Amino acid sequence: MKRCRGFTLIEILVAVAIVAVIGVIALGGLSQVIQQQTLAQERADRWREIQFAIRMVMQDFAQIHPRPARDELGDGWQPSVVASANAQFALELSRGGWANPTGFPRGSVLRVAYDWEDGMLVRYHWPVVDRAPGTLPIRTELLDDVAIVELNFMDQGGNWHQGEWPPIEMAGPERLVARPRLIDFTLELEDFGRVWRWVETGG
Repeated sequence: MKRCRGFTLIEILVAVAIVAVIGVIALGGLSQVIQQQTLAQERADRWREIQFAIRMVMQDFAQIHPRPARDELGDGWQPSVVASANAQFALELSRGGWANPTGFPRGSVLRVAYDWEDGMLVRYHWPVVDRAPGTLPIRTELLDDVAIVELNFMDQGGNWHQGEWPPIEMAGPERLVARPRLIDFTLELEDFGRVWRWVETGG
């Protein structure tokens, strides 16, 4: 009778070593796939944040209203659109189209402002256009890791004004209600680089 012959110790060790090598290779590949999937998810989430912020800005710019705002002390007026390095905010504007489905006793125009604070694009809005000193804004952080914010305005004559509105040469009542024809809004992001939109205003 033939004796049943099993595996030798060396054969078993070789087989275990081969299985171990295959396992290490498979684990490395799986780990790389998981890392790539995580990175892709993070970039997709980030891109959604950017799209949401840009959409919010575009909606505000597209519905600029010529309604000027009375200042907080009530003895003067601010133009419907204000952009200046010396102003409280980088950009402040009156925005129409404020929906009121519940019929509250208020207007359809609200005051909106944008600012750039420590790498964060921030949106403010007030429940009334003519706010009092105690009227606090609602603050919304739209986008982080913002390196640069640029605003340029095209007037009705097709001339560009860099970072300033109303134009310096504009005076009188026209200055209070003047709206740019086009706004060039540019963000320089730490991760995605340069993102810009041209928005035609409601005027």
